[in-house]
Amino acid sequence: MTEIKINTEFIKLDSFMKWANIVSQGSEAKIYIKDGLIKVNGETEIRRGRKLYKNDIVEFNGEEYKIV
Repeated sequence: MTEIKINTEFIKLDSFMKWANIVSQGSEAKIYIKDGLIKVNGETEIRRGRKLYKNDIVEFNGEEYKIV
């Protein structure tokens, strides 16, 4: 599991994917989210504006990213 540090109270899912270098562009994140390929805390998430907080876990393509 990769830990990704954020410097704010929360971060939106699409912004997090760019911050963590999971995707290179926001449009790429939007497609993956819309297609149901992202899980947050074990549940499929299709809202790109989903707010993520510390200790949330994002799963994509067999990798897990924990927000710290």
